[in-house]
Amino acid sequence: MTQHADEILAAIDLGSNSFHMIISRLRDGHFQVVDKLREMVQLRAGLDENDYLSNEAQERAIACLQRFGERIKDLPAGSVRVVGTNTLRVAKNSQLFLRKARLALGHPIEIIPGEEEARLIYLGVAHALAFDDSSRLVMDIGGGSTEFIIGEGFTGLMRESLEMGCVSFSQRFFGGGKISQTRMKTALIAAGTRLRSIQRPYRNKGWVEAIGASGTIRTVANIVKENGWSDDGVITPKSLDKLIEALVEAGHVDKLELDGLSDERKSVIPGGVAVLKAAFDRLKIDRMIVSDGALREGLLYDLLGRIQHDDERDRTVLALARRYQVDVEHAKRVSVMAIQLYEQIADDWKIDEEDYLDRLQWAAELHEVGLSISHDQFHKHSAYLVAHSGLPGFSREEQHALATIVNGQRKKIPLKEIEGLSDELQKSTLRLMILLRLATVFNRGRSETTDTFVKLKKIKKGVRLKLPKGWLIEHPLTEADLLQEADYLEAIGFKLKIKS
Repeated sequence: MTQHADEILAAIDLGSNSFHMIISRLRDGHFQVVDKLREMVQLRAGLDENDYLSNEAQERAIACLQRFGERIKDLPAGSVRVVGTNTLRVAKNSQLFLRKARLALGHPIEIIPGEEEARLIYLGVAHALAFDDSSRLVMDIGGGSTEFIIGEGFTGLMRESLEMGCVSFSQRFFGGGKISQTRMKTALIAAGTRLRSIQRPYRNKGWVEAIGASGTIRTVANIVKENGWSDDGVITPKSLDKLIEALVEAGHVDKLELDGLSDERKSVIPGGVAVLKAAFDRLKIDRMIVSDGALREGLLYDLLGRIQHDDERDRTVLALARRYQVDVEHAKRVSVMAIQLYEQIADDWKIDEEDYLDRLQWAAELHEVGLSISHDQFHKHSAYLVAHSGLPGFSREEQHALATIVNGQRKKIPLKEIEGLSDELQKSTLRLMILLRLATVFNRGRSETTDTFVKLKKIKKGVRLKLPKGWLIEHPLTEADLLQEADYLEAIGFKLKIKS
């Protein structure tokens, strides 16, 4: 996608409590907000005890996305980034919901892992507050999870996403809206228990400033300011104690009458406050300021990086290849050939988009990471490492698709894994996999130079490979591999014709 002056970009955050959309105009490398929309959908509240989203919650979400979709219907796909967070990570029927959601919105939706959510939150806050190189703690309380990041400048150094949020904790510990000293104490113990895993490393790392970035923390800042418990909305342990005292005294969310607290926030404030107070206690936070920037702003800056070819995913792939000591020169040869094949058939196969080419290159760069474990079944080891490593910049679906391509680089086609992907990714993943398979066949000899230019053309139910005259006679091992490859592909109804 080419960047133009005054380009309009949009980011949508499908949160567990609220859905947010921000639309901005890009001018001279900076964003000017054009429009903001927010609706409290309370998706998390629609999760039943078996982690299935109720029809009512889905209908609320779809109605909201239809309204959002009307606002961005004229924007090209490359200008819009949409992500789902904790509730869509947890929901067992999220794939069924996403099919309807994508139709309503008119744009692709990614579900991002907790650590990726944390990375994007930090990026949004860092840009909003123009961070210098000092060390800072950023905390974001969502509906179902809370993210903690320590970073310097625009780089997050430690990232964690813990399973606790304002909706989930309010439902679990303040059922029916009842608030008591005992319920609050139980919630604080539960939150403190979850925080034990990060307590020591975070306190040892330290920071000079703590920043909150979410509707819950902004609401708390408003409350303590409006009620005179803190100066300028700075949250302190003392002001939190005052707020907890007021919540317990009210006894029920319906009876809460606090300046700075909106009606729509009342039902989820007890759980959110419990999470915040436990974080202050466990991490020894003495004061916290609030940022308006958060996940959606981070999405915008991450999207801008992709447009300007400064993609976090490139750095992630490079780091993973280095960690497992990949033969970089061989991976490059495989990548170059895969790209040659891709360029000949991308139009016919309808994969002529930058995202597909990127995925093919990343798969080529990582296809041998599993050799660090064992040569036997190394493609499966490679796929496991790609699927289960933390990959900053990648959505959950992107990561699974990449791992599936790597898994299918040799031997039998992993149809089960392909069918486990979303409908939109299945066909493209298989096609990229076939290109990677062919590229690895021609580079099996690991020679330092490759003088083979293979012509690839789409035919009915498959492809035709055309090689220089006499080439196969001179390369009998490759010929045998190609014939074996034709058998593997024929097993899934795909024809590979070889002509020399």
